[in-house]
Amino acid sequence: MRLRNIAGSREVIADSEFTIKDPEKKKGLWKKEVFGNDNEIHIEIGMGKGRFLMDMAALNPDINYVGIEKYSSVLLRAIQKQEQLLLPNVKFIRMEAENITDVFAPSEVGKIYLNFSDPWPKDRHAKRRLPSREFLGRYDKILKKDGVVEFKTDNKDLFQFALDEVEPAGWNLDAVTYDLHHDETMNEGNVMTEYEEKFSSIGNPIYKYIVSRKGTT
Repeated sequence: MRLRNIAGSREVIADSEFTIKDPEKKKGLWKKEVFGNDNEIHIEIGMGKGRFLMDMAALNPDINYVGIEKYSSVLLRAIQKQEQLLLPNVKFIRMEAENITDVFAPSEVGKIYLNFSDPWPKDRHAKRRLPSREFLGRYDKILKKDGVVEFKTDNKDLFQFALDEVEPAGWNLDAVTYDLHHDETMNEGNVMTEYEEKFSSIGNPIYKYIVSRKGTT
């Protein structure tokens, strides 16, 4: 379980140059006002300590990355890492994922990453799961026409739930694997998260899909 409370973490986040305060004021202005360029924006929802996001940013300097995390203590670790790396194409937001349509304008985002998301195992919490049809509806409002969502997990039940949500949400299943690290095609260029490295090292298969809106492929 992630640590949720570290004394002073919210103050550090509020003072950090790498976090965006009042992100709803940047809606439609991320490229111009936040990054100062016209590069595509990719976001990771539930970024944890930020390893994946910052590895991606280092590999792709021509893409802007925004990490979204609701737990202050976890975001603090990402800020500490960014203070060392000083990647110019990375920014963070501490917020609830439900509010992403208040923060990003239509077609403002090129790709969304969901990595090892909270499974919310109780049925009554299904709408809170990041690959749910409710969240896919939110992603639809901010992704550009040919934008995609990439989802990775080691949780078989959550992955099956995610697959079952694709069709009712009106999306296409573009690619899927039940064992990412042994799938030569989908594993090409794969960047691992902390959880992915941990779980795969003990033999857990990693599941992944890529989905897009119908009518875009």
